[in-house]
Amino acid sequence: MNGFGDFDVARLEVWMRERIDGFRPPLTLSRFKGGQSNPTYLVLDATGNRYVLRKKPEGALLPSAHAVDREFRVIDALRGSDVPVAGARGYCDDANVIGTPFYVMDFVDGRILWDPALPGLANVERTAIYDDMNRVVAALHRVDYKAVGLADYGRAGNFFDRQIGRWTRQYQAAAADDPIPAMERLIEWLPSHVPPGAQDETCIFHGDLRIDNMIFHPTEPRVLAVLDWELSTLGHPLADFAYHALPWRLTAAEFRGMAGTDYAALGIPDEATYLMTYCKRVGREPIDPAHWEFYLTYSMFRLAAILHGISKRARDGTASSAEAIETGARARPIAEAAWRQVEAHFSRGER
Repeated sequence: MNGFGDFDVARLEVWMRERIDGFRPPLTLSRFKGGQSNPTYLVLDATGNRYVLRKKPEGALLPSAHAVDREFRVIDALRGSDVPVAGARGYCDDANVIGTPFYVMDFVDGRILWDPALPGLANVERTAIYDDMNRVVAALHRVDYKAVGLADYGRAGNFFDRQIGRWTRQYQAAAADDPIPAMERLIEWLPSHVPPGAQDETCIFHGDLRIDNMIFHPTEPRVLAVLDWELSTLGHPLADFAYHALPWRLTAAEFRGMAGTDYAALGIPDEATYLMTYCKRVGREPIDPAHWEFYLTYSMFRLAAILHGISKRARDGTASSAEAIETGARARPIAEAAWRQVEAHFSRGER
């Protein structure tokens, strides 16, 4: 058998030859390092064409996790829009090919910027990178999801009621042997503090808009592709943007953040400026500060639930990265930071 790890490369070659124009076997395969989500591979064919394959992990998974079918659908729908995405090439739901469902997209050659403080870059480039990232997020939230064929990609309305419930259940599914008291307090607090009218807005919701989920041009401060659409759905734009803004609230030790950085000295906009720029781009009035704090708190709660799920997968042996245990351990301090945020910004009566 021509195998790679736990699947048969020969079967993959047959599938790609039959479905992807321009593909020429034999292929070579290498796995990308890092990440806690769907195992991801670089595929190189006989003529030098490069593709990326993303597959579901093996083993028992939490409900609705690792939705590679949804990733493929949304990047295919966004092709040709103002949101840069890799070209979608094909989706396979037949587990007999490589063991789990997968999809193939074009390889996009560029930079992954892991540290939001952008060390080693000039201030002018940092400023331009943050401006283009802001532009891309605003472009995503302006897409007419019905016009691009995603009217049934999720449910419109009642976003926070549904999502607080979803992440509560996901946390509880992973919490039997590792409960977090701050999460229990957030589960009680969040439903009664949803801002008025916030249930009604709907857009394409990426769900994981970190800087390291974007590919930037090799030399220019420009986003070439938004990656990792596993958590995407229809949802509230400010919930998506608040998650994107968490690096201003979290430290590097907590989770890929830059809280406490001297932004002006680096040429990086502060949180208020970055939010204001986004609001102008999407045509939104300034946001009530208390409402913004709710969106940030919800986003930290959601992140803690995601990381707690990674912790469970690490304990169960199904996580796709060797760093899963360390990453999952961050759930508790993030939940505690979220509750401290509630205590700092809401009076005792509002808590």
